[in-house]
Amino acid sequence: MQTPHSATGTVAYALRRHWPEYLIEGWALGCFMLSAALCATLLDYPGSPVHALIGSAELRRGLAGTAMGLTAIALIYSPWGQRSGAHMNPAVTLTFWRLGKVARHDALFYIAAQCLGGTIGVLLAGGVLGDAFTTPPVRYAVTVPGTQGVAGAVAAELAISALLMWTVLRVSNSPRYARYTGLCAGMLVALFITFEGPLSGMSMNPARTLASALPAHTWTGFWIYATAPIMAMQAAATLYLHRRGSEAVACAKLLHPSTQRCIHCGHVPIAKRAAAQIATGVRPS
Repeated sequence: MQTPHSATGTVAYALRRHWPEYLIEGWALGCFMLSAALCATLLDYPGSPVHALIGSAELRRGLAGTAMGLTAIALIYSPWGQRSGAHMNPAVTLTFWRLGKVARHDALFYIAAQCLGGTIGVLLAGGVLGDAFTTPPVRYAVTVPGTQGVAGAVAAELAISALLMWTVLRVSNSPRYARYTGLCAGMLVALFITFEGPLSGMSMNPARTLASALPAHTWTGFWIYATAPIMAMQAAATLYLHRRGSEAVACAKLLHPSTQRCIHCGHVPIAKRAAAQIATGVRPS
């Protein structure tokens, strides 16, 4: 496989060969934001019958956490999610790039797709759900500092982001437990929304916060969500490497099925590899 050497050629090569994975990343975060919008509107809009039925804010938050955790699990285990690796988060992508598991151009296009896909998801939700979603108290499901102010939001975002990345690295690189990576990530999302949500709104994701902040024109504490998840995940990765060694990270995918190609480690499904060998006159191995 020939890889172009010039910077322009590398970008063109990446776009030509890897565009499906980029689109999947945008699709995944867009779907996540659509689900978040629907949950927020059903549970927090005062005119919603669900809101009227469930008077406890804690219970509503627990239901939202469960719904979003299941959404994350469904996206990670979907065939498309397994193909791209289901990062859905620039902080995750940048961490794997820093670990040397994602190429520079792939990282840039992943992040661009995540930001664009998430924003489109929020805009679509606004068009469908109308004022119930776009006006207070839901207001595009923005993430802003909560009950403990800026300091509490920073501390909370650092803690949950580090814990998520540590868990992903620990589980995905365990031959015994790797298949449960998506379940673990989804469970953490559910727990964080339920219990940490009042502190920071539970972002962990610069693209998720950007997607809501843009149409809402609400930038309160945006710097927290643009920096804390990235720093925390980088720190968690550093600690993981210190404890496990530089060879402890196999690939950038949360799940690595043998039936899906991997643009990060170069894995080719056996059937496609055999077909390529036959086409070139090489006896399949």
